Amino acid sequence: MKRTVLIAALLTTAATTVLAQNAQNRRLEVTGAPRGDLRNGPLTYTGSPVNAKVSTLTIRASQAVVTAPAGTPIMQAEGKKTGTFTGNVQVTRGRLSARGEKLTYSEASGQGVLSGTPSASFAPESKEDGDTVSIKASQMSLDVDNNLSTSTGNVTLTNGIQSGRAEKLVFDEDRELAQLTGTPSLTRAPKGNQKELVITGQEVRALTKAKTLYVRGGVKLVQGTTTTTGDAVYYDDRKNVAYVVGNAVSTDSKTGAKIVAPASGYIEQNTALGRVLRKNAAYKIPTEQFKLRGEK
Repeated sequence: MKRTVLIAALLTTAATTVLAQNAQNRRLEVTGAPRGDLRNGPLTYTGSPVNAKVSTLTIRASQAVVTAPAGTPIMQAEGKKTGTFTGNVQVTRGRLSARGEKLTYSEASGQGVLSGTPSASFAPESKEDGDTVSIKASQMSLDVDNNLSTSTGNVTLTNGIQSGRAEKLVFDEDRELAQLTGTPSLTRAPKGNQKELVITGQEVRALTKAKTLYVRGGVKLVQGTTTTTGDAVYYDDRKNVAYVVGNAVSTDSKTGAKIVAPASGYIEQNTALGRVLRKNAAYKIPTEQFKLRGEK
């Protein structure tokens, strides 16, 4: 009985510590002298610009209004306040920069929602590390508890000559990993003798620095007159090779040629040479590389 009580107490203490850390990380700090009811709020900040900070997020805007829940004095609303930033809003966190016309931040959720034709860019650590990732959407949400951002509504992602479209995008800044869902598609623009490549499926995951993709669910690759389908595909953009697994079939509408992979095999498609090969051995897609923070 004593052991059970001790374990419960330890778990409660650990949970309380996590909540306290989250509350501290989520605290909104706005620089300057506000106008308004200093006891009950709202508090209005104006400047050229207004500067604010939440954990590793830095915010700049033309105006900020800080409010507390109804019936709660703003001086007693620690962890419950809401900050609304308007006018040329700029948000930075490490190598991520985002812009929009409005940002609504909640200390309770630790989420900052950016709206008004928002856009974001994620810079590489160095020129040798690849291209800047650019994102546009109807709305973007930045999580201060981790380095994740979620974009929704007519999402576009550009990474060098790769471009993606979807209804939702989750971007893991630490892993430089993008997850696109909601009728996602990814296009690799033509380069040299290579024709345009379009890949579609139920879900697209892209390691933007490594330039590798994992697409699953009713996968289709279209390049010129060649169409290849399967259950999943791993594509290495630097090697110009796609590995299609699960019911893999490739057809050429011009020649009528058809290649069907055996049940235990896969199709290897070289997108630089326009060559499709049937492989009898099994191919294992390295799915572990494409897991977002916290995924099992």
